[in-house]
Amino acid sequence: MTEAVIREKPGMASVKDMPLLQDGPPPGGFAPVRYARRIPNKGPSAMAIFLAAFGAFSYGMYQIGQGNKIRRALKEEKFAARRAVLPVLQAEEDERFVKEWRKYLEYEAEVMKDVPGWKVGENVYNSGRWMPPATGELRLKFGDTFFF
Repeated sequence: MTEAVIREKPGMASVKDMPLLQDGPPPGGFAPVRYARRIPNKGPSAMAIFLAAFGAFSYGMYQIGQGNKIRRALKEEKFAARRAVLPVLQAEEDERFVKEWRKYLEYEAEVMKDVPGWKVGENVYNSGRWMPPATGELRLKFGDTFFF
């Protein structure tokens, strides 16, 4: 917009012809300026926050303890089941071992038949105490050759 439209005058010869416009305060004055530090009291207190955090922590630890009890009971149940089945599994393994041991003794007798003074199945260490093979397995491998 032009100056002529704003002042509602056709034009001016000088700046001095312009009417004086000056801004001032609103009626009643401006509101006072806050310069002091005023922190509002909103939200929970420090003690309330501490108690809430402590309560949440305590409840979580309680739940962990309950979970540990359940986990411990399940673990004990699993071990009890294993202990109950162990004699059956051991009997099956003993039966398999005896069969394989007989095959091994027959093989040893066949291989060592020409060696004078060889006793089949006798312990070469002569400890007087029977021990199963060191590997825990006695199986035919590599074409009827026994490896311990």
